[in-house]
Amino acid sequence: MKNKQVKLLKRLLETPSATGTEAAVAALVRTHAADAADEVDTDVMGSVHARLKGSGAGPSLMLSAHMDEIGLMVTYISDDGFLSVAAVGGVDAAILPGLRVDVHASNAFEPLRGVVGRKPIHLIEPDERKNVTPLDKLVIDLGLPAKKVKKLVRVGDVATFGVGFERFGANMAVSRAFDDKAGVWIGLRVLQRLAKGPRPTGDFVFAATVQEEIGVRGAETSAYSVRPDVGLAFDVTHATDYPGIDRTKHGKIVCGGGPVIARGPNINPEVFERLVAAAEAEGLPYQIEAEPGVTGTDARAIQMARGGIATGLVSVPLRYMHTPTEVVCLDDLDATVDLIVRFARDLDEGACFVPGMGGVATASDIEGEAGAESEAGPAGSETAAG
Repeated sequence: MKNKQVKLLKRLLETPSATGTEAAVAALVRTHAADAADEVDTDVMGSVHARLKGSGAGPSLMLSAHMDEIGLMVTYISDDGFLSVAAVGGVDAAILPGLRVDVHASNAFEPLRGVVGRKPIHLIEPDERKNVTPLDKLVIDLGLPAKKVKKLVRVGDVATFGVGFERFGANMAVSRAFDDKAGVWIGLRVLQRLAKGPRPTGDFVFAATVQEEIGVRGAETSAYSVRPDVGLAFDVTHATDYPGIDRTKHGKIVCGGGPVIARGPNINPEVFERLVAAAEAEGLPYQIEAEPGVTGTDARAIQMARGGIATGLVSVPLRYMHTPTEVVCLDDLDATVDLIVRFARDLDEGACFVPGMGGVATASDIEGEAGAESEAGPAGSETAAG
């Protein structure tokens, strides 16, 4: 991953976007999509759609990734200036005590640094030490006089974890909000790569969606309005390569093992096979994840939009989801860009996604087609450095 791409990833991750407050990240997406896309628009929900016109009459493709992150919302301000909060999305109360947070106050130009307070161990009864303090019993301390707190903060303001991006280990990275700013970064990279050519035969739309963490709401409206022939959702999935995870229940998903292709009833079987074929044609490592029910991702909404949309789900392995220390392997992000670019370019005009009637091309078929194209003209793919 080039330095400028690492900088973009860091900026996306560190731009706050608790569910319902995604406007700052949306502005960043519009800025970086503008030079590549033919059209960029933002709907009334706040989702951004960046469209690239296809070179022919092939099936249109929408790639969806959500911009929102989990956070906290102020529900009450005490007479002493302490903030009571509720969860926005799936927040684990067990991780909060002692955490630094950024409160995005209505009447402050910059986020206010706060800490989630908890009684020190010396003042906690022995039996109480074993319990997780419920979220409604925790408070945020801003270190300010109560009068100033009430002047700056309003009920309904949000807070995000007060941590950012850092590289560590062997090409690993840690940050809050890889779920799913990693996908926003991937969507922008795929858009930029496809714009450089060759373009897919059908239109490509990158949909940076809102409000996934409270019910895939942005993906529902985006899929309805964009109305693609094929939808790909990108999200993170649970890595199972660290102690304490039962692989017999959750499968083997490894950081550094490549993108994860989901398989199950939420996934169109023809889309799944084409994703596998694209990975093999590109020589990319990949992993398969069983999803026996409805996935908790944008794929859930896309598949059921209008009369149904052929939908796939691609993920990267993520350790410690919905914590301030989410961990990914940067190699997996680069490989996912390569996979989706190849998938998009291989969508031919005769593609059929009706289950059992698609006649999906194998990896060897795709390689043969690419070879024929290279003899006749420009190559059909580019390297990850493009």
